Parts: sequence; C-alpha cells; structure tokens
Amino acid sequence: MATESSPDDSLSDRLLRLEDAIAAACRAASRARSQVTLMAVSKTHPVEAMMAVRSLGPTLFGENRVQEFAAKAAQLSPTQRSALRVHLIGHLQSNKAARAAELFDGIDSLDSLPLAQRLQAAAAAQGKILSVLLEIKLSDEPTKTGLVPGSQALDALLEQLPDLSHLRVDGLMTIAPLGRNQAETRNCFRALRQLRDQLQVAHPRLELRELSMGMSSDFPLAIAEGATRIRVGTALFGARTAPQP
Repeated sequence: MATESSPDDSLSDRLLRLEDAIAAACRAASRARSQVTLMAVSKTHPVEAMMAVRSLGPTLFGENRVQEFAAKAAQLSPTQRSALRVHLIGHLQSNKAARAAELFDGIDSLDSLPLAQRLQAAAAAQGKILSVLLEIKLSDEPTKTGLVPGSQALDALLEQLPDLSHLRVDGLMTIAPLGRNQAETRNCFRALRQLRDQLQVAHPRLELRELSMGMSSDFPLAIAEGATRIRVGTALFGARTAPQP
C-alpha cells in the first residue's frame, strides 16, 4: 500500500521514494516530518546493506534475533558500530537478556516483569542505560507476543518500571494483525495511541513518548494515528535474500 520496489531499484531510489511517502503521510495527518523516525529493519540483510543505508542518512536499525545481530556486530569496527543505533524488535527470551543488553542500544519488545528485571541487572552490570519499549498485543493472533491491555502482567510491569533505574521506558510498540482491511489496521494503531495516553495519566513517573507502529505496507495508517517510529524493511532494503530462521 505504501511503497512498491523493484529489484532494479537502487537503495538510494528506494529511500527517496520511501521518504516521499513518509512526508506525504505526515502532510495528510497535519504532522511535521520531524515527528516520525524511520527505523530501518535490517533483519536477514548483511552488514554491508546496513552500512549502505547508514551512508544515506538513517541511523536507527531494527534486528529480530540476538544471534543474528551478534554475528553482524562482530564484523563492525568500533567506529562503524558507534555510528548505528540498533534495537531488538523481535521476541526476547529471558535467557538471552544479558547478551541482548550488551549488544543492543534498545529493546523494543519488553513483554514481562521478569524480563525487565533481567535486563535491569544486565544493564547495571554493564553500566549502561537501556532504552525499552513495551510490546502490546492488540490482536487475537496466537503467534503474536506482547502484553495484553488491562492484564495483571502489564499492571505489574508498569508499577515496577520506575524503580528499574537502568531501563529507560520510552513508549509502546505493536504489530498490526496481518491480512486485515485498512479500517481494522487503523483501529489497531488508534488503540495503541489511546492506551499510551491512558497509561501516561495513570503512571506519570513514566514518559511514554514513543509509539512504534507501522511497517512497509501500512505505515501511512500508523502515521495518521500518531506513530512516532515506523519500522520499514522491504520497502527500503528490497526483498529479503534469505529465509527467516
């Protein structure tokens, strides 16, 4: 829906077209382009592709798996790594929390208090402040993970987060259900914004600035509903060249 790419397009062509589409969506929503951050989803793409995108301007990248980015990070020089902000956007198992806290600048898929406590301990041991987003589940899809609005798990996490001093809670993230019409997709994004607004009032010690929602096929709808961060992979990098593990 948002952008279409051809195998013959150059990376710069795809980025230009993507930026035009983001700018158009912002204008349609009466929002400034500066209010929306592009996250380049580099999962399954090589380090060379990440650095090529970085050379064109974007600095924020999203990866799905700890092991995959660990292999990529090993190929980066300290200077190259410092030029990137890389967040984990895939589900994180608790037993990989320490490694994730070491590798990533942010964890955008925090979905339980036990995981938050593990990330807190790992970040404290490394002397760093780790950005986190709470992953919210707003669909009935069994394959989706995340915290359910109104659940005890979400309430318990929100109560404890202000005391986890090595985690900086920046906002919420969700993935819209697949294969739904535009109205249902937009309703999902609207629900995340409304939940953020409610939680901000109920938990004033937290600053829930970020709404990470919208991907290659639906980011204009997300921008219309207040997204501050969109996660774009295929429309930028082109079709994935390797199957997802």
